[in-house]
Amino acid sequence: MTFKVGVIGLGNMGGGMAATLAGKGFDVRGFDLSPAALAQAQDKGVKPVAARDELIKAVDVLILSLPKAEHVEAVCLGEQGIIELGREGLVVIDTTTSTPEASRKVAAALRDKGIAFMDAPVSGGPKGAATGSMSMVIGGDEADLAKVMPVLEAMSGSRVHIGSCGAGNVAKIANNMLAAAHLITTAEAVSMAAKAGVDPEKLLQGLNAGSGRSGASQVMFPTWVLNKAYDSGFSMGLMRKDVGLASDLAASMDLDLPLARTVAQLWQDSSATLPDGADFCCIVQRTDNALFGREE
Repeated sequence: MTFKVGVIGLGNMGGGMAATLAGKGFDVRGFDLSPAALAQAQDKGVKPVAARDELIKAVDVLILSLPKAEHVEAVCLGEQGIIELGREGLVVIDTTTSTPEASRKVAAALRDKGIAFMDAPVSGGPKGAATGSMSMVIGGDEADLAKVMPVLEAMSGSRVHIGSCGAGNVAKIANNMLAAAHLITTAEAVSMAAKAGVDPEKLLQGLNAGSGRSGASQVMFPTWVLNKAYDSGFSMGLMRKDVGLASDLAASMDLDLPLARTVAQLWQDSSATLPDGADFCCIVQRTDNALFGREE
């Protein structure tokens, strides 16, 4: 089957996914509120669509790449949304880091209209989206997953089917909670070692050969921190949102997670010196600004 694919949200992630699919021969159409994002996507082979309702009615597979759960609900269930305009048999793939409750609510409502919905949040940043190497954790029905697997395989390097709808969001929230913690704990380890006379790059080589390694030590520090580039494409504001989702999820189950609570407080407190628009790796500057801060 040749799918007509639509992408709503052509930012750093959605734009990269749309361009990747277009580059692999898919018929891809995209919508974004930003004319600049539409123009950039068009330059990469994506057919720009000026009206969201037109896009919804025209495609077989619809990918969402939106900021928050409330935006997903508005696009799916709001006026002139997917529930009104999507045709029977449409499959919606939501790559937003959303909430399991929102995904289950949307999936149940769309199912009554013959429209499938799966939550498939992604990791790998803009580079992963642009190269088709990002990872996806997926919550949804196995039959729906099999139907759109060619699209998923084209836009990602790895895919893990976690369980039913909402499970993908739970997995992504857990992943980002760990990433938020690992940035801070790795910064503390690097700072301690530097003050003890050990070169940070050599320390990372040692950590990455041992049991203390993580995505922070293997990717974030070598790529964006030690060189002080701080240009991952993922912002402080987005990570604060994701850490908040983890806190909300734990609270909803009345869980006592002291380390997660401390990490969440550190990220919240960081807003005093690090704006939402700063790169998320800048959190390490709160640990040791002399070591990790940009020189004036």
